[in-house]
Amino acid sequence: MKNRTITAILLTGLLMAAVTTVRAQVNEKLEDESDQSAKAAKVFKEIMSAPDRAIPKDVLDRAECVAVFPNVIKAGFIVGGRGGRGVASCRTASGWSAPAYFNLGGGSIGLQIGAQSTDFILLFMNRDGLNSLLKSKFELGGDASVAAGPVGREAGASTDATFNAQILSYSRSKGLFAGLELKGVVISHDEKDMRDVYGPNGSPKAVLQEGKIAAPPAVRAFPNTLAAYSNRASK
Repeated sequence: MKNRTITAILLTGLLMAAVTTVRAQVNEKLEDESDQSAKAAKVFKEIMSAPDRAIPKDVLDRAECVAVFPNVIKAGFIVGGRGGRGVASCRTASGWSAPAYFNLGGGSIGLQIGAQSTDFILLFMNRDGLNSLLKSKFELGGDASVAAGPVGREAGASTDATFNAQILSYSRSKGLFAGLELKGVVISHDEKDMRDVYGPNGSPKAVLQEGKIAAPPAVRAFPNTLAAYSNRASK
């Protein structure tokens, strides 16, 4: 009986050690993706906290999805490489979805080309905009209509073209936040990040539209931040 007890204790200890090791490996594996979600959340908080220069709440409340690409580097556009990485979350019946991971690159961004580092924010205003986000890749202004988003009190003076656009785009560089028409920019799924966080079946559609996959605690910063500013459920 004594030997059985000792064996049980040893097995319990080994099991707990194995669980701890697995948890550590999972946390280490998600460190990069968790950092991306946290960076996107930080950018969004800072923008929404700016007096009279934030995304108007009535505009944000109409958006079906929000994507943030922090610290997009100029060199990515010049050499045609990977300009930046970001996350997106969409409204579901139970709130904002788990974050999906994307790459942004290509295209000309006008005067912003001289910026060392720029944050980009995209609001997907309707189902057509959401559907473009589910494609393996799409081009702003080509596959999906895009317009410069209104800022602060500009919402009341926005044109029909702005409100009819599938996507509203914004940028922040050197502290200046403004709407910017990002035509020619290509957005594609970051398959590695999606696989690391959600496994082989974690497609953007399953995460963003179907709501079948919950966000691991490590990557919840971005959807939790969106919920703090707009908590309307999907229509």
